[in-house]
Amino acid sequence: MSSELSTALVDAPDTESAEAPAKLAQQVVITDAGPCKKHVKVTVERAAINTRMDEKFSDMMVKNPVQVPGFRTGKAPRKIVVKKFFKEIAAEVKNEILMKSLEQLAEEETLSPLSPPELDPSKVIIPEAADEPMVYEFNIEVRPEFDLPNYKGLKIRRPVHTFTPDDLKRETKRILEPYGTLVPKEGTNVTVAMDDLVTTTLVIKDGDKEMNKVDEVRLKVEKRLALEDGVAEDFGKNLVGAKVGDTRTVNITLSQGVSQAMRGKVVVAHFTIHDIKVMRLPELTADLLSQFNVRNADQFDEVVNTRLERFLEYSQRQTARTQVLQTLAGNTKWELPQDLLQRQARKTLSRRVMEMRGAGMTDEQITSRERALTQDAIRSTADALKEHFVLQKIADLEKLEIEDADIEAEIDAIADRTGESPRKVRGRMEREDLIESLATELLERKALDLLLETAVYEDYEFNPMNQDDDATATTDATATDGDV
Repeated sequence: MSSELSTALVDAPDTESAEAPAKLAQQVVITDAGPCKKHVKVTVERAAINTRMDEKFSDMMVKNPVQVPGFRTGKAPRKIVVKKFFKEIAAEVKNEILMKSLEQLAEEETLSPLSPPELDPSKVIIPEAADEPMVYEFNIEVRPEFDLPNYKGLKIRRPVHTFTPDDLKRETKRILEPYGTLVPKEGTNVTVAMDDLVTTTLVIKDGDKEMNKVDEVRLKVEKRLALEDGVAEDFGKNLVGAKVGDTRTVNITLSQGVSQAMRGKVVVAHFTIHDIKVMRLPELTADLLSQFNVRNADQFDEVVNTRLERFLEYSQRQTARTQVLQTLAGNTKWELPQDLLQRQARKTLSRRVMEMRGAGMTDEQITSRERALTQDAIRSTADALKEHFVLQKIADLEKLEIEDADIEAEIDAIADRTGESPRKVRGRMEREDLIESLATELLERKALDLLLETAVYEDYEFNPMNQDDDATATTDATATDGDV
């Protein structure tokens, strides 16, 4: 069981007295409380509690005598001292015993918590009667229980590709675009093409009702468009070929972020094109090359090649993760509660962003995928949690662990890729509360590496540059006006 149980008392008052008994006599009853949830009832026998209470009252009588009105210091009868200070001493002992009880529970039981227990220490009490036990109970979210088939020697289809000069050229364009200059698209009979940037007025309608209107919004033409509250899956397909002055319509599926009545509803966006621009790439000057920590064009090409290889490796690992889940848990019925999915969404997104950053993706690529994942947070979180449960169980069975040195090595690697100092990277991750997510991602990576080391591969051609289904443009515009 995770140490999260023993952290339940982080808000409890500190005590400076001796530690609670090394071993408590306690009975634990664990029952199902719903999908991925257990109810735990713990009964701590009174003997250890009474012993600790007696020690504290003896200290008050002898070592640190207290003043009781009507009596000289240290001369008040024990019964009166006990009556006057019972609640105060019971609160101190309760905190000590409860912490020890939770630590013992964590060591002796086989639960696998996903979060700290739903336990309020202030509501746990020690009864005044000297023969009554201390009882506390709580609900806790746990990983689902399931059996794994043999996970070694899996058959996995692996995408492979040898990058060509054209691939290098396309990735160079992607990397240099943020440093380029927008210019009008030249030529006769100019029409919209993929990767163009268009300025458009956007009108969203639900039937005949206008839901929102956004003037003069600039958008990059990608396969999909992710708004703040919806996704247009066929954005690029429907805009390609449009001229200035044309209006094109695209369906938008509203996300989970809108009102319950509108979630998943399909509305229609009308894009009126005002101008079409393209990005003129910059020259590879010395100043620009220094942004990538290189000195010449050949070294820059090496940077681009490295990014391509990392992206291919990322694609291979993501494909492998999907196949591993299908093979090892494809027939398992996963019932994940909605409140768990909603709470885990942020952690899941953080891990996915770290994976993409490690793959060498540009900020633009990461932002587009991040928005797409956010729009479908529940489904993407459910898939990620299923992968996590499978890989975590493998890590448990194989006794895989993450050490501080693993985290430091990954921070150094991130710093090397981003050109930042390790100290700056760690500081940013700590501020954004990402260290735990990093540790989880590293443990899953170790478990996946173990599977891939023993896998039997069937290679197939896959060029991530030509088949990037995640290409998504983003905008801060909304399909709704915020009132629906």
